[in-house]
Amino acid sequence: MTIPLAYLLHSGQLFGTERMAVATLGALRAQHDGLIIAPPGPVHAAAQAAGIRSWVARGRTGMLWGLLRHLLRHRHSAVFTTGVWQALAGRTLQRLCGGRGAHVHVVHGGTDERLSYGRKRWLAGLRVRQVAVSEFVRSRLLAHGVPSACIEVVHNFLPAAAAVERARFQVDGVRRVVMLTRLDRIKRVGLLFDALERTPGLGLLQFDIYGSGEEAALLHARARRHPNVRLHGFVADAALALAGADLLLHTCPEEPFGLVLLEAFAAGVPVLVPNSGGAGDIVRDGVDGWHFSANNPAALGQRLLALADMPATRLNEIATGARASLRRAFDPAGQAARYAALARGAA
Repeated sequence: MTIPLAYLLHSGQLFGTERMAVATLGALRAQHDGLIIAPPGPVHAAAQAAGIRSWVARGRTGMLWGLLRHLLRHRHSAVFTTGVWQALAGRTLQRLCGGRGAHVHVVHGGTDERLSYGRKRWLAGLRVRQVAVSEFVRSRLLAHGVPSACIEVVHNFLPAAAAVERARFQVDGVRRVVMLTRLDRIKRVGLLFDALERTPGLGLLQFDIYGSGEEAALLHARARRHPNVRLHGFVADAALALAGADLLLHTCPEEPFGLVLLEAFAAGVPVLVPNSGGAGDIVRDGVDGWHFSANNPAALGQRLLALADMPATRLNEIATGARASLRRAFDPAGQAARYAALARGAA
């Protein structure tokens, strides 16, 4: 018999948080009858495609009404939330309905330190378990006063599906570099242009950037001075672009996790990331990818130059190491089992 589980999302988009909600409920399908409650957006189509029910919530009132309807039918349902107000209101509704279901607050981080981490301590007295998706996220929660006993680290993972894989390297050196990222200030995509302007020799590399965001116009203007950089905007299926690359570059120094890194691991594409944030936690330098000094364009440029001359055998070793890390540390069954244990925990 499956146990009901309602998963509240603050956004109806299909970024990392929403994709992980769909992946988590998909992985828990054998134990839990999942329901996604989210604002309008593409996450509902993704849920439907995965065989997961969803409720379109228009505003906070609509979200709480959707949860109340669910709890009136399944008062002992587990509840997963992603926003502080959702957790406060959702925990209250669980108690008003006489429910004993667990409440799990999933912390993916974000672009605002106060909103992403600073208010999470308000949940400490409500018997709410907080899931940090990386050690970096855990460290930020601790820095803002969330008790260690309230936090559990459960990594993101990829749904069990065949990845589009890159062929093994036959020729030395990286030539095609791809970035799959939002073009927002915190992502530091401009660091690439800083590196290009400071490091002679990088003109031999081709850089393809996929994504949209607040800095799109600024970055397009900078790209006009660099014929080896192309900005493609948002592309629905960027997996094909990833599999056609020699390297995935990630520049955000405060990334809470970085699901695209796991996608690169699965595709056999080496990765280069800052030595900070969740990305720095995920990637082990020289084992399953490489680090550069965060926010340092000179260090980024020099690392890219080194990779341009990297032997194919070494590039293949890194790709093999990345696949091993994916199986060892980010196994879907293992992470889903931890979520299932949290969802079973009666409050």
